[in-house]
Amino acid sequence: MKMVKVGIVGLGRLGRQHAENLAFRIPNCELSAVCSVIPEEVEQAQKEWGIKYAYTSYDEMLNNKELDAIFIASPSGFHCEQIEKALNAGFHVFSEKPLGLYMEEALRVQEVVNKHKDQVFMLGFMRRYDKSYAYAKKKIEEGKIGEPYLIRCYGLDPAKAINGFMQFAKNNYSGGLFLDMAIHDLDLARWFLNVEAKQVWAIGGAYGYPEIAELNDAETGTALVKFEQNKMGVFVAGRNCAHGYHIETEIIGTKGTLRVGTIPEKNMVTVFDESGAVKECSDGFLERFEQAYLSEVEEFISCVREKRQPNVTVEDGVLSTALGYACKESFETGELITVQSPYKVPSSN
Repeated sequence: MKMVKVGIVGLGRLGRQHAENLAFRIPNCELSAVCSVIPEEVEQAQKEWGIKYAYTSYDEMLNNKELDAIFIASPSGFHCEQIEKALNAGFHVFSEKPLGLYMEEALRVQEVVNKHKDQVFMLGFMRRYDKSYAYAKKKIEEGKIGEPYLIRCYGLDPAKAINGFMQFAKNNYSGGLFLDMAIHDLDLARWFLNVEAKQVWAIGGAYGYPEIAELNDAETGTALVKFEQNKMGVFVAGRNCAHGYHIETEIIGTKGTLRVGTIPEKNMVTVFDESGAVKECSDGFLERFEQAYLSEVEEFISCVREKRQPNVTVEDGVLSTALGYACKESFETGELITVQSPYKVPSSN
């Protein structure tokens, strides 16, 4: 296969970035179709980028047999159904995280993926493709910090993005703080520690924006996770970070510590003015992980062309969803949740 022809569904903030990458920055790839339920988004993308096909119906796009792959960047609640339909229609599939908002649907998707072994399926855990996180993983595998036993993660969205989030959440697209935001950190914890979660206790609240509590969600939340082999995880996620987008990870081992993003710098520039010496922060996830979003899609296209499966699997999606769902349940009930099995819905302890 010389050129992989892709159709993308979802042209919101992240979807549009993915679409631009597919159209202009990915070797051996052609963005042949765009799809959105918002006609203006479809018209704009087709006109600006010269896309051959444009749809407001996902099912109609799946009837286009010129396409080789479907890229899913729609809101989280649509992922499972769209993954199933695309695989059953014979396409290779890339889906943004999370795999699903509920364990039952995540497990159903896993069954469908496993029935289509000849088709590539990849989930968008892009931090694994960030150069700094990949380097940290390499150091762990080399034994640089001994045996890792604790991971601490901060995932904080900038306060200026709160209005956009509120619109997203009111449409029931979010899935809650832990499944929407912390899912990346939960996946990294499994990746770095190389174990699965056993118990979860999560707390949080709506401190600067009480209206978030009306959505049965937290503005800022914290989860304490006990993993296999008595390893530990501390996860802080929030939507009201005054200084910008702050993503920080610390992995502590028996012989040392690794830290990624301790100071969330925009770049290497220091601004000296009446405010003093200022290191600006990233504006958001699209800026901070620009390279990672590009690298993960390059890997997907390479997998399709080389007829191989990526390292990020549907099982990673199921296991991370199980942990995220357990965090959500603990926050909502105030109880300690035992993750009894990767393939069973967590229950109260």
